[in-house]
Formats: sequence, structure tokens, C-alpha cells
Amino acid sequence: MPINVLFAARPDRWDTYENPLKSALGQAGLDAHLSMDIRADKVDYIVYAPNSDVQDFAPFTRAKAVLNLWAGVENVVGNQTLNIPLARMVDPGLTKGMVEWVTGHVLRYHLGMDIDVLRKDTLWEPRTPPLAQERSVVVLGLGALGHAVTQSLVNLGFEVTGWSRSPKDIEGVSCLHGTDGLRAALGRAEIAVLLLPDTPATENTLNAETLALMPKGARIINPGRGPLIDDDALLAALDKRHISHATLDVFRVEPLPSDHPYWVHPNVTVTPHIAAETRASTASQVIAENVRRGESGQEFLHLVDRTLGY
Repeated sequence: MPINVLFAARPDRWDTYENPLKSALGQAGLDAHLSMDIRADKVDYIVYAPNSDVQDFAPFTRAKAVLNLWAGVENVVGNQTLNIPLARMVDPGLTKGMVEWVTGHVLRYHLGMDIDVLRKDTLWEPRTPPLAQERSVVVLGLGALGHAVTQSLVNLGFEVTGWSRSPKDIEGVSCLHGTDGLRAALGRAEIAVLLLPDTPATENTLNAETLALMPKGARIINPGRGPLIDDDALLAALDKRHISHATLDVFRVEPLPSDHPYWVHPNVTVTPHIAAETRASTASQVIAENVRRGESGQEFLHLVDRTLGY
């Protein structure tokens, strides 16, 4: 009997994922029926996007797991009808994309590239950038993405500090945790990268008080979640030149409204949520592996701790 895999996402996602998913399931040796239309009580696995029409999981009495298409689970983890395992998407393609995007912007800040890229005058101003080992970069959030980003930065020679809510140990990284650890990390953050999940505990991690802890002239890169930053506090810190620049890829409201101050602020770079995107080819292999594990009685990859939300 085929394994019934429901693809619960918007139709445009089906067009992108249908062939890669079918191919990956086949390559995993699975006899699977993949469709957007399977009766709820016949579904074995749900490949899920939180913006899909499926919001009530109670009818899926046979389902073994929900396999999230997104890295973020904040829009599903609190669903009271979800009583089966939930696996987040940790896509190697997405991870590589995030590493490349963050590393590019860290180097942009570190080397002062904007001076020449945005130059509108004819001044000849030779300068010697510092070496990476002379620059302190702090990564807030040491999950799969944060871990990968720290390793890229360490390999380039940066002095890297990582912060998380609970203790972590990453080779080459000074790992801090808890409230005191956050204050210590921000105190050395010449460049801060935000890769925390969006939870009640992480909202406004950067606020007036914590921004004031950062060195004068510090720079901020946020490809994580919009609510991690108190927007008014950041704008005030930018206007005072305590924070010299911010590159923001994620926002509380997306698309970012055309009248938002970030668009016109001279010391803010807005990018349209492009830091990392799930790649259908690599994500499909992760999903197929989780279905294979479910069928063989193994633990699913990247299970979400429902008590923490990540």
C-alpha cells in the first residue's frame, strides 16, 4: 500500500515541489503517493507550509508527522490541534544561501566597501582595512543557521562570539548564553548578526537598552526575524550615530510598507527577504529522508521542541 503524503501548501509551491519531491521519494526507495488532495484520515505525512489552508490537524487521525517546508515554525508550533511530531526544515541549500548572504554583508561592513561602491565624489582616499582577526563579530542565535554562519566567519579569521539562550559549544567560537551572556556579547559586537527564532522570549532582543550596550559605530545585520528588533529604538540609535548602519532583510510587516522610515534612512539597507530561501531540490531530499525514517521507526530529523518553540 502506498504511503500517502499530503502536500499542504499553496498551488504555486506545488508547481515548484511536485517533481523534486516525487523524485526524492522514489530515490529513497519509498512507494509514496504525493498529492494536494488526499482524504484527511488517509494521510500518513503532511508536507506543510503554515500559510496553507490546513489549520486544523484533528482530522488527520493516521498522520505520523508534519514536515514543515519552512525553517520557521512559530506560526504552527502553538496550534493546539497538532499532537504529532513536527519537524522543521533544515535545508542544506537554504543554509548555504544564508551563509553566503551573511558572510557577504559582514565582509562588506568589515572592509568598508560602501565607501567606494556608493561614492559620488572624486576624492582619492587610500585606506588599509583591518584584518578579520582584528574584527569582533557576534552571532545571536546558534541553531543550525547560526552554527553554519559562525563556522564560515571563523574560517575567514574573524573573532566570533555566539550567543544563545541555552549553553552551546562550537569550535573556534566564544559561546555565551543567558541574560548576562547577551550583555557581554553585545558589548563586543562591532558587527552583530541576528539569527534567533521569533518567540515571545526573543521579541525586541535589540531594544533601547541592549543597543546602548553595543560599541559606538557598531553595525547590525538581521536576516533572522523582524520582531527581534525594536524598530523605533534602532532608528533612534541610528539617528544618534551610536549604530552606524543596519542591513535588514526581515520585517514585522512584509512587504515593508512604502512609507516605512527604513526605506529612506541613509544608514539602513533594506533587502526584500532574500537572505535565504528553501531550495526545492535539496529540501525534497530532507523531506524524503524524514518519511523514510518514519517508516523505519527511526527518530525524525530536526524535531521541534514544542515546549520551547524551536
